[in-house]
This record gives sequence, C-alpha cells and structure tokens, in this order.
Amino acid sequence: MSTNALVEPAEAMRVRRENFGNTIEFYAPGLKRWQSSEWVPEKPNRFLPVSVTGTACALQCDHCKTKVLEGMVTVTKETDLFATAQRLQAGGTEGLLVSGGSTRTGGVPLLPHVAAMRRVKDELGMRVIVHSGVVSPKLAAGLAEAEVDGVMLDIMGSEATIREVYHLDLTPADFERSLELLAERQMRIIPHIVLGLHYGQFLGEWHALDMIGRYPVSTLILVVLTPLVGTPMGHLEPPPVGDVTDFFALARVTMPDTRINLGCGRPMGAMKVALDRAAITHGLNGIAYPADGMVAYAEEQGLEPAFYEYCCSLTWANS
Repeated sequence: MSTNALVEPAEAMRVRRENFGNTIEFYAPGLKRWQSSEWVPEKPNRFLPVSVTGTACALQCDHCKTKVLEGMVTVTKETDLFATAQRLQAGGTEGLLVSGGSTRTGGVPLLPHVAAMRRVKDELGMRVIVHSGVVSPKLAAGLAEAEVDGVMLDIMGSEATIREVYHLDLTPADFERSLELLAERQMRIIPHIVLGLHYGQFLGEWHALDMIGRYPVSTLILVVLTPLVGTPMGHLEPPPVGDVTDFFALARVTMPDTRINLGCGRPMGAMKVALDRAAITHGLNGIAYPADGMVAYAEEQGLEPAFYEYCCSLTWANS
C-alpha cells in the first residue's frame, strides 16, 4: 500500500492477530526513571543509552537541539566505551544503546568505537544496539564486524524535512541507501519514523513507510513529534492525534508481518493516553512506557500483556 488511504482499526487489529496472536508487549528501558500504577520495573538501569559525543551535535536539528543527548551517559576520551560498559555492568546494566550527536554528513561518529563494541559483546556479554544516523559503506562494514545486535536509524521521506529540520543536504534516497547497506550485511535494522516531524505536519511519513517496506527490517518504531522547550519547535502543537492513529493502522496493514512498536518519544498527558489506546486498538505490537491504565485496557481488548525492561527495539530478545 503506497498511499495514505485510511485503514479501519478493526482491519488493522485483524491483521495483527493473524500474524502475531494476542500478546502485547510493554517496555521500560532505562532511558529515564519511570513507573506506573500497573508496573514498577525491578531494575531501571538494565538497559542504558550512552553518547559517544556527549551533548555535542553538528546538526542542531530544529526538533531536538541536543536535548535528547542530555540524559545519556557520556563516553569521554579518558573513559572509552569498553570502560564505560564495564562500569555500568558493575551497577547492573545488561545492555547499551550506543548513540550520540551527528556529524555534518548526517551520521553518528561510531567508527572509532566499533572495536570496543565487539569487546563489550564478547568479553562482557552485554547487548549492544546503535543509533547510527545515515550509514556509510565503511560504517555498515564496521558494525557488521562488531556484530552489534541491531541498528536504529530515523528514516525520512521528505527532502524538505531533511533540509529544513535536520539541516542536511541529502535526499530520501540517501536514507534508503542506508537501509540497503545494512540489509546487504544482513544486520538487524530498526528504522524509526518520527510522525509529524515537519513542524507538527505530516509530509514524508508515507514515503518513509514505503521505503522501509522494501527491506527486511527487524522492527519498525513509530515515535511522535514532541515539541521541546528551548528548541525552534517548542511553541508548536504536536501533530493531530487522528493523523497519528491513522498512520498506526496504515503501517500495520502495509507491513503485516513486521513488528511495529510505539516508541518512547511522544507527547505526555491526555495525548499520550489517546495514542497508547490507539496503539492497542490499531494493531501495534508493543508500547514503551505505557500510560496508566493501558495494561488493563489491553486485557479488555483480549490481549495478553508481557513486560520487558529494555528498549522496545530488541523485540527478538523476547524469545
């Protein structure tokens, strides 16, 4: 399906049950302190994000302005990734999301750290996923050599969004090329689509979904623009709930046998409740940091909750 045609929630749920049964997965990675009246994670630091650039980012994207990096563990020149992983493991951490700010070409500078990633996996037995940004052939080869557990990257289908929000002189084809390079290396690909990224409006999301659907991705993560104070988007409204939930259903029937999760990036308050309920009724597989009442609501829909204290991209780890 290559259009933005509406899909009824009942059809999306039918496709979901046909391909995945009745289990719904709830995730609580250690990206922040979190609990609800229905679930208190036992080990909040089980899975943690680390930044190889600290809070530095060359792009200064309009929706982020490095705010997302501020909560991450920093890898310093004095304390490399392996030593950082050792320290975190001693405190109970079992897996890492290796991320960071972007270079001017759109990629996170991960290449200097691939040898350390391999050591973290081989010597410490920790899971390692990365947030890569745009992937070069050399980075794809390095991540494959390091045998990382998965590669997360945002996929954008609008050249205007790439230019105006990310400040990159690239096209959607460059993002699809990243998918191609990772697929050639048979890596677990975990694409993200930020819904409403173009200043609260939908623009390239449908094209992004089309591109992703051409590759054997592990899990598709949908997140929703959350206007952050201190960014050029801080004054904006989030995208309309109806546009977001319509996309949930479209994604479900477009990629019927691919796991699709609602990720941790989404507005709070009443909108979060509405989005989480729609994620359940529109056939998504899982939700990160579910709103209060979602476990009971899922059960009311005939679904069986499962709980995981790690990133919602690690869906293969559930088995």
